[in-house]
Amino acid sequence: MKQRLLSLDFFRGLTVAAMILVNNPGSWSYVYPPLEHSKWNGCTPTDLVFPFFLFMVGVSVTFALSSRKADVSGHASLIIHIIRRAAILFAIGLAFRLIPSFDFHNLRILGVLQRISIVFLVISLLYLKTGAKTRIWLCFSFLVIYWLLMTVVPVPGYGPANLEPETNLAAWIDRTVLGEQHLWKQARTWDPEGLLSTLPAISTGLLGIMTGDWLRRKDVADAEKVSWLFAAGFLSVLAGLIWDGFFPINKSLWTSSFVLYTGGLAAMGLALSYWLIDVQQYKSITPPFVAFGWNAITAYVLSGAIPMIFKGMSGGMFHAYGSFLSPLNASLAAAITLVLLMFIPVWIMYKRNIIVKI
Repeated sequence: MKQRLLSLDFFRGLTVAAMILVNNPGSWSYVYPPLEHSKWNGCTPTDLVFPFFLFMVGVSVTFALSSRKADVSGHASLIIHIIRRAAILFAIGLAFRLIPSFDFHNLRILGVLQRISIVFLVISLLYLKTGAKTRIWLCFSFLVIYWLLMTVVPVPGYGPANLEPETNLAAWIDRTVLGEQHLWKQARTWDPEGLLSTLPAISTGLLGIMTGDWLRRKDVADAEKVSWLFAAGFLSVLAGLIWDGFFPINKSLWTSSFVLYTGGLAAMGLALSYWLIDVQQYKSITPPFVAFGWNAITAYVLSGAIPMIFKGMSGGMFHAYGSFLSPLNASLAAAITLVLLMFIPVWIMYKRNIIVKI
């Protein structure tokens, strides 16, 4: 049996529930500021959701692959499985953009699920084929390389390196390689899940792998694990804030400072969950979130598919709640309602021990 952490399932489920909440307001015109992404530089609570999920992808990789890593003879079949899983995730992300119009000409190639698939593929292969020291070196090398590329390399057609939305190097690469019609439709000139910014996103996953390796240690007491993980998380947050002074924390660019800042917060959040749930055995509130955590991708896919199938559902709920709530609260109530609707299928699956695996 693969070793599982209840705290990891809980923390992942909490993150997925938050992801559904912030992605589905009743009206985008009425959203509380903490439930919106930052306009550009900076970090709101909503900006933490995606990096937290990628961080936990890394933690999960260590628990899923550790028992098979030593068996080199089985690596070939395992690599095929990893590639297949990543390809399916990528395909699901594309399907979201294609259905129902199948407009290939304006298809956004990258996106949330696509980034998850790429990060999962790369960090899984690195975990399988490299040692811990190599992964640490690669993690921080990616952050430094990205920082230098974004702040030193001139942008063709625009001049010196800059971090503006449409004229930075990452945006230029996305337009040049993918074409404007295949970028994020809200901008068409840059993509928050673009090509170059996937490099530091891989570092987010590698930070998760480091954390997973640490939590799996059998020769370290639980109290020591939590203490050191809190300390490492705090230092990572501090490093991110220092780096923010000359490479701003920015979710859309997935800057190196953003990786360290959010990775540190994720490490501290998981450390707290681990101490309370796996060590102290406080489990009374965990089942609803564990249900989301067991079938995280399923819940996320359903949360996107159901509003797409039942067009106007969010707006209808917004207007219904608006008859007795303020616009902001009506929008929030509609989002919470969708989270509760998504809870029904994942709870049934949880009670029946069903985990959908790709």
